[in-house]
Amino acid sequence: MSKSRQGANSIHAAAGNGLLHRRALLGRGVMVAGAMGAGATGALTAAAAEPLTEAPWSLAPGQATPPYGHPSRFEKAVVRTVDNPNNAPGGSRARTPHHLLKGTITPNGLHFTIMHAGIPDIDPAEHKLVIHGMVKQPLVFDLDTLSRYRMVTRIGFVECGGNSAPMFSNEPIQADVQALHGLASCAEWSGVPLATLLDEAGVDASAKWIIAEGADAPHLSRSVPLAKVMDDALVAMYQNGERIQPGQGYPMRLYLPGYEGNMNVKFLRRIQVTDQPGMTYFESKIYTDPLPNGKDTQFYFVQEVKSFITSPSPGLKLREPGVYEISGIAYSGNGRIAKVLVSTDGGKSWAEAALDEPRLPKAFSRFNMAWRWDGGPAILQSRAWDEAGNVQPTREQFVAKRGQTSKPPSVLGFPGHHFNAITSWAVQPDGEVRHVYA
Repeated sequence: MSKSRQGANSIHAAAGNGLLHRRALLGRGVMVAGAMGAGATGALTAAAAEPLTEAPWSLAPGQATPPYGHPSRFEKAVVRTVDNPNNAPGGSRARTPHHLLKGTITPNGLHFTIMHAGIPDIDPAEHKLVIHGMVKQPLVFDLDTLSRYRMVTRIGFVECGGNSAPMFSNEPIQADVQALHGLASCAEWSGVPLATLLDEAGVDASAKWIIAEGADAPHLSRSVPLAKVMDDALVAMYQNGERIQPGQGYPMRLYLPGYEGNMNVKFLRRIQVTDQPGMTYFESKIYTDPLPNGKDTQFYFVQEVKSFITSPSPGLKLREPGVYEISGIAYSGNGRIAKVLVSTDGGKSWAEAALDEPRLPKAFSRFNMAWRWDGGPAILQSRAWDEAGNVQPTREQFVAKRGQTSKPPSVLGFPGHHFNAITSWAVQPDGEVRHVYA
């Protein structure tokens, strides 16, 4: 018996409907999983027997190296979707194409963004950050002054509180991962700890909050507990090693690891230290949601544990039966991801997925699972746990706690926030993948 055949037989089923043990994705098991795919062995043999031919790009010098790199022209479909390309009044959202990405770091040009009045063209030489209120000494910083402080770097996600809002609908919206979960991204953020600046200003002992304000036209403002600020908040000036892009808050933004995206105020220009929240427009009207018991949520800061499968997913059709890698991302505003379970039979049985390293707190974690698809119907799900013991709820559990709407989100806009229940993808016998509730 060949070594590959012995390896294939050593990979055991981990759960129902073709899920394989995560060893299939570790070490030499990767080759085994590939060799088990339909027609893979024959294709490898045929390729080895044919001599290499010279393609046109191998026969002449290529193009000059540009000063700033861009993706290949063949990757032109890997872009954000923008729902207000003409910048009409009312704001706009650009969503990350998770189904077309791998790894955990979102490229700067694909990082989601939400704008409430377009992208301001801020001259960094004229921009200032003011710290005032309940402090001993009000301070003003320009970009050059801030750049002299010791910077720290943190890898972490940002997620809009309205991400996955279509999932509040009582009927599954037929859309892809980008449309349903595209308002979340993960990057490396570098900047000055806000605690350092507040310590220099001298915070009054009775202060409990800050109010952060942006320099965009709406002057978006949010209140943040002082305890969070002194823990891990950054005045971020760099994203993935380069200056933050204009749509991400150039020249500086507030970064609050694990907290609701709207609180990570972009174009940061003012920090007011106070003893109470400001009850600003977004925290008093927009980010308060009605509950089934007649009450409303308020000051709902932390983005809770969540996961979703990016591949296979709607829009990514399976060509033929065989072994596939189920892959997705998981994250939690409460810390590291501890484990992710995957099901291909609608939650009847589960198996533990392999998690890529490093697993960082309040950052994306990539999970992977080998799956032998037999060509029959399947329902793919993932469920995540974080290191604090929190578990991603089922849809039934989430709806019982938060409710849902009888009208589609296209009518209601953002009917709810902080959706983190299990997402289900149904694989049809023809390989099509659809969004379902299971």
